[in-house]
Amino acid sequence: MLQTKDLAIVILNWNGKALLKKFLPSVIKFSDDAVIYVADNASTDNSVEYISQHYPTVKLICNTENGGYAKGYNDALKHVKEPLLCLLNSDIEVTKNWLQPIVFTFNHEANTAIIQPKILDYNNKSYFEYAGAAGGFIDKYGYPYCRGRIFDTIEKDHGQYNNSTTIFWASGACFFIRNEVFKSLNGFDETYFAHMEEIDLCWSAFNSNYTTKYVSDSTVFHVGGATLSNTNAKKTYLNFRNSLYTLVKHTDKHVLFRVLFKMVLDGIAGLRYLFQLKPTFFYAILNAHFSFYSNLPRLIKQRKQIPKRSGYYKTESIVWSYFVKKRKVF
Repeated sequence: MLQTKDLAIVILNWNGKALLKKFLPSVIKFSDDAVIYVADNASTDNSVEYISQHYPTVKLICNTENGGYAKGYNDALKHVKEPLLCLLNSDIEVTKNWLQPIVFTFNHEANTAIIQPKILDYNNKSYFEYAGAAGGFIDKYGYPYCRGRIFDTIEKDHGQYNNSTTIFWASGACFFIRNEVFKSLNGFDETYFAHMEEIDLCWSAFNSNYTTKYVSDSTVFHVGGATLSNTNAKKTYLNFRNSLYTLVKHTDKHVLFRVLFKMVLDGIAGLRYLFQLKPTFFYAILNAHFSFYSNLPRLIKQRKQIPKRSGYYKTESIVWSYFVKKRKVF
């Protein structure tokens, strides 16, 4: 039987000394005998020296460059041998007994490969947090949404999602995965750099017949946007580009129709930004599409190497449901 000592908590850090000072103490306090790592992405703010001096029990992994979330974790996890992994953002506050329900689920559900806890907003703790909320799903055109968060509508937590259940994707903010499964799926796709790489990995797991779960008995609080806020055009660029990447790589035989329809919806989103006098976001979407076109041959090659499963989506179009039918909650 797996125990908490078999779990590695790996916190990826890039110039996040202030976040480590604020949030690492809760991880150490409530993580029992789990092994805690900080994987540093070539920081220049003395993060490594700070950890070495103040937290000698925390293991340090020093990456040679800032490869973003995807490459940063791929490089770091080569050095981690524990059978269970927790990839934890540096802006997460954990809670008492947050690990026990996770380990219990892994022990009693052999096919469960990936788990996410309940993720609430650190700054407004009665509400879900944007990045993951109570577990993620995806619609037929590749738009992600969550129990507790659809686009910019975020629900208050009044116990409506206090049930552990199968989900389609788990948030990279607090992402538990079996080490052997992470390695067998070849880790994260490093071309993503950041954003949606966890959805890409969960889709690979789904296509390989693994299960992803949301475990409500485990709770964490996430600041969100601490490294790249929703008002940053680079985040818009990465989200739109990586969404197209993921759809081409994984969706079923209707890939051409789905991608073309999504590109139309992306175009509408771009025009909306223009009407809102936000030209930098319009150009971010435009550049995302140009990057997608230039990478299409590689994506098609990857697609041919990945098995496919149907039935990945629960909603025909979350865009239609949200903006036309005005359905604002899960």
